[in-house]
Amino acid sequence: MLAKRIIPCLDIKDNEVVKGINFEGLRSAGDPLELAKRYNDELADELMFLDITASHEKRKTISELVKKISENIFIPFSVGGGVSEIEDIRNLLNSGADKVSINTAAVLNPGLIDEAAKKFGSSTIVIAIDAKKIGGEYLVFTHGGRKNSGVNAVLWAKEAESRGAGEILLTSMDRDGTKNGYEINLTSSVVQSVRIPVIASGGAKDAKDIEEVFKKADASAALAASIFHYENSGIIQIKKYLQSKGINVRL
Repeated sequence: MLAKRIIPCLDIKDNEVVKGINFEGLRSAGDPLELAKRYNDELADELMFLDITASHEKRKTISELVKKISENIFIPFSVGGGVSEIEDIRNLLNSGADKVSINTAAVLNPGLIDEAAKKFGSSTIVIAIDAKKIGGEYLVFTHGGRKNSGVNAVLWAKEAESRGAGEILLTSMDRDGTKNGYEINLTSSVVQSVRIPVIASGGAKDAKDIEEVFKKADASAALAASIFHYENSGIIQIKKYLQSKGINVRL
């Protein structure tokens, strides 16, 4: 059985790590390079870097910062935000990213997934899905959670997989930053609809929430930000707890 992964996330705005609630009310959470080094030392399985205003501001991801972080960590490094064409993916991979996360551009131009997977391999392509429950249905939002695409999140995950995506980063906008636990129904629905790994995101308060999303939704990985940035929980401490509950993690 594959080990479950713990992935801290750096949400970046203006070269700074920020965190909000339901994608709003952003506040500072620290220096990206210092946090990246800390998570590398704390045995994080991967690091996620999301330039959260790049698509909305119609600009590219901050590649200089990506390069600086990649030179200082030795764990897999995924980067997203403002990725709209093949050249953006190439630039981020050349800057040190191991995987590239695409959200808005993939919804607007699904063929980008096919092309990217063909050129760089499925294992490098992560499709990020920001989903919100509207009228009993989980819908995909783009442009940093600002625009409702009207696309069903579960169906979109299946299409992304069929086009060559290697992984899904699934964020519940309703749970983001709330510390009310992961959205189990949403996560479980997507996990059951695809064969590729699904990273659960949005709502983690503590190790029990992570245990729940692994046991109840069978997510491949749990992504979190607040609980790590503000030092409520250390990654090693969480992994030891998960191990004690019979969950396979790397320590």
